[in-house]
Amino acid sequence: MKQEEGFKKKSIWTWEAVLFHASRLFLGGILIYAGFEKIPAPGLFAKAVYEYQILPDVLINLTALVLPWLELALGILLIVGIWLPGAVLLSSLLLLTFSGILIFNMARGLNISCGCFSTEPSTDPISWWTVMRDTSFLVPAFYLLFANRAEKQGSE
Repeated sequence: MKQEEGFKKKSIWTWEAVLFHASRLFLGGILIYAGFEKIPAPGLFAKAVYEYQILPDVLINLTALVLPWLELALGILLIVGIWLPGAVLLSSLLLLTFSGILIFNMARGLNISCGCFSTEPSTDPISWWTVMRDTSFLVPAFYLLFANRAEKQGSE
Protein backbone atom coordinates (compact mmCIF):
# COMPACT_ATOMS: atom_id res chain seq x y z
CA MET A 1 0.00 0.00 0.00
CA LYS A 2 2.83 2.41 0.86
CA GLN A 3 4.50 1.78 -2.50
CA GLU A 4 1.28 2.77 -4.31
CA GLU A 5 1.23 5.97 -2.28
CA GLY A 6 4.75 6.68 -3.53
CA PHE A 7 3.56 6.35 -7.12
CA LYS A 8 0.61 8.67 -6.42
CA LYS A 9 2.96 11.36 -5.07
CA LYS A 10 4.22 11.86 -8.61
CA SER A 11 1.21 14.02 -9.41
CA ILE A 12 3.09 17.32 -8.81
CA TRP A 13 4.51 18.58 -12.15
CA THR A 14 8.24 18.69 -11.55
CA TRP A 15 10.78 17.44 -14.08
CA GLU A 16 10.92 14.22 -12.10
CA ALA A 17 7.15 13.84 -12.34
CA VAL A 18 7.21 14.55 -16.08
CA LEU A 19 9.98 11.97 -16.57
CA PHE A 20 8.07 9.48 -14.45
CA HIS A 21 4.82 9.89 -16.39
CA ALA A 22 6.60 10.00 -19.76
CA SER A 23 8.40 6.75 -18.92
CA ARG A 24 5.14 5.18 -17.79
CA LEU A 25 3.28 6.22 -20.96
CA PHE A 26 6.17 5.24 -23.27
CA LEU A 27 6.58 1.81 -21.73
CA GLY A 28 2.82 1.26 -21.66
CA GLY A 29 2.54 2.23 -25.32
CA ILE A 30 5.34 -0.13 -26.31
CA LEU A 31 3.75 -3.05 -24.47
CA ILE A 32 0.28 -2.35 -25.89
CA TYR A 33 1.69 -2.14 -29.41
CA ALA A 34 3.68 -5.36 -28.97
CA GLY A 35 0.71 -7.27 -27.57
CA PHE A 36 -1.80 -5.82 -30.00
CA GLU A 37 0.26 -6.99 -32.99
CA LYS A 38 0.42 -10.59 -31.74
CA ILE A 39 -3.12 -11.16 -30.43
CA PRO A 40 -4.84 -11.58 -33.85
CA ALA A 41 -2.29 -14.17 -35.04
CA PRO A 42 -1.60 -16.67 -32.24
CA GLY A 43 -0.54 -19.37 -34.72
CA LEU A 44 2.14 -17.20 -36.30
CA PHE A 45 3.32 -16.04 -32.88
CA ALA A 46 3.51 -19.66 -31.71
CA LYS A 47 5.79 -20.36 -34.68
CA ALA A 48 7.98 -17.41 -33.66
CA VAL A 49 8.13 -18.72 -30.08
CA TYR A 50 8.98 -22.21 -31.39
CA GLU A 51 11.85 -20.88 -33.49
CA TYR A 52 13.55 -19.50 -30.36
CA GLN A 53 14.13 -23.16 -29.32
CA ILE A 54 13.98 -22.32 -25.64
CA LEU A 55 10.63 -23.60 -24.38
CA PRO A 56 9.45 -27.22 -24.32
CA ASP A 57 6.83 -27.95 -26.98
CA VAL A 58 3.98 -28.15 -24.44
CA LEU A 59 4.53 -24.50 -23.42
CA ILE A 60 4.76 -22.93 -26.88
CA ASN A 61 1.03 -22.61 -27.61
CA LEU A 62 0.28 -21.51 -24.04
CA THR A 63 3.00 -18.85 -24.29
CA ALA A 64 1.70 -17.69 -27.66
CA LEU A 65 -1.79 -17.32 -26.23
CA VAL A 66 -0.94 -15.72 -22.87
CA LEU A 67 2.09 -13.51 -23.54
CA PRO A 68 0.42 -11.00 -25.92
CA TRP A 69 -2.50 -10.53 -23.50
CA LEU A 70 -0.05 -10.08 -20.63
CA GLU A 71 1.80 -7.41 -22.62
CA LEU A 72 -1.50 -5.69 -23.43
CA ALA A 73 -2.71 -5.82 -19.81
CA LEU A 74 0.59 -4.49 -18.43
CA GLY A 75 0.60 -1.71 -21.01
CA ILE A 76 -2.93 -0.67 -20.11
CA LEU A 77 -2.11 -0.73 -16.39
CA LEU A 78 0.95 1.45 -16.97
CA ILE A 79 -0.97 3.99 -19.07
CA VAL A 80 -4.04 4.10 -16.86
CA GLY A 81 -1.84 4.25 -13.77
CA ILE A 82 -3.41 1.56 -11.64
CA TRP A 83 -1.54 -1.19 -9.82
CA LEU A 84 1.66 0.56 -10.85
CA PRO A 85 4.11 -1.15 -8.49
CA GLY A 86 3.13 -4.59 -9.74
CA ALA A 87 2.82 -3.49 -13.37
CA VAL A 88 6.24 -1.84 -13.29
CA LEU A 89 7.86 -4.87 -11.66
CA LEU A 90 6.29 -7.37 -14.06
CA SER A 91 7.05 -5.18 -17.10
CA SER A 92 10.68 -4.86 -16.04
CA LEU A 93 11.00 -8.61 -15.52
CA LEU A 94 9.33 -9.28 -18.88
CA LEU A 95 11.62 -6.88 -20.74
CA LEU A 96 14.68 -8.25 -18.93
CA THR A 97 13.65 -11.77 -19.97
CA PHE A 98 13.11 -10.69 -23.58
CA SER A 99 16.51 -8.99 -23.71
CA GLY A 100 18.23 -12.02 -22.20
CA ILE A 101 16.57 -14.35 -24.71
CA LEU A 102 17.56 -12.13 -27.63
CA ILE A 103 21.19 -11.99 -26.46
CA PHE A 104 21.20 -15.76 -25.84
CA ASN A 105 19.95 -16.47 -29.38
CA MET A 106 22.35 -13.96 -30.92
CA ALA A 107 25.16 -15.80 -29.16
CA ARG A 108 23.83 -19.12 -30.50
CA GLY A 109 23.78 -17.67 -34.00
CA LEU A 110 20.09 -18.39 -34.71
CA ASN A 111 18.81 -16.60 -37.79
CA ILE A 112 15.17 -16.09 -36.81
CA SER A 113 12.60 -13.32 -36.65
CA CYS A 114 12.47 -11.33 -33.44
CA GLY A 115 8.69 -11.62 -33.10
CA CYS A 116 8.84 -8.56 -30.88
CA PHE A 117 6.40 -6.35 -32.75
CA SER A 118 5.32 -8.52 -35.66
CA THR A 119 4.46 -12.15 -36.23
CA GLU A 120 5.59 -12.06 -39.86
CA PRO A 121 8.60 -14.38 -40.13
CA SER A 122 10.27 -12.26 -42.81
CA THR A 123 10.31 -9.04 -40.77
CA ASP A 124 12.55 -7.88 -37.97
CA PRO A 125 15.22 -10.60 -37.84
CA ILE A 126 17.25 -10.83 -34.64
CA SER A 127 20.28 -8.59 -34.88
CA TRP A 128 22.33 -6.45 -32.54
CA TRP A 129 19.96 -3.64 -33.53
CA THR A 130 16.95 -5.53 -32.12
CA VAL A 131 18.94 -6.39 -29.00
CA MET A 132 19.86 -2.72 -28.49
CA ARG A 133 16.29 -1.58 -29.23
CA ASP A 134 14.70 -4.01 -26.81
CA THR A 135 17.37 -3.50 -24.16
CA SER A 136 16.82 0.27 -24.37
CA PHE A 137 13.25 -0.32 -23.16
CA LEU A 138 14.81 -1.35 -19.85
CA VAL A 139 15.90 2.26 -19.23
CA PRO A 140 12.39 3.62 -18.55
CA ALA A 141 11.42 0.35 -16.88
CA PHE A 142 14.30 0.50 -14.40
CA TYR A 143 13.74 4.23 -13.92
CA LEU A 144 10.13 3.55 -12.92
CA LEU A 145 11.22 0.67 -10.73
CA PHE A 146 13.89 2.60 -8.85
CA ALA A 147 12.37 6.10 -8.84
CA ASN A 148 9.75 5.10 -6.37
CA ARG A 149 12.25 3.19 -4.23
CA ALA A 150 14.59 6.21 -4.04
CA GLU A 151 11.71 8.49 -3.12
CA LYS A 152 10.60 6.14 -0.38
CA GLN A 153 14.11 6.00 1.09
CA GLY A 154 14.40 9.79 0.92
CA SER A 155 11.16 10.33 2.81
CA GLU A 156 12.09 7.98 5.64
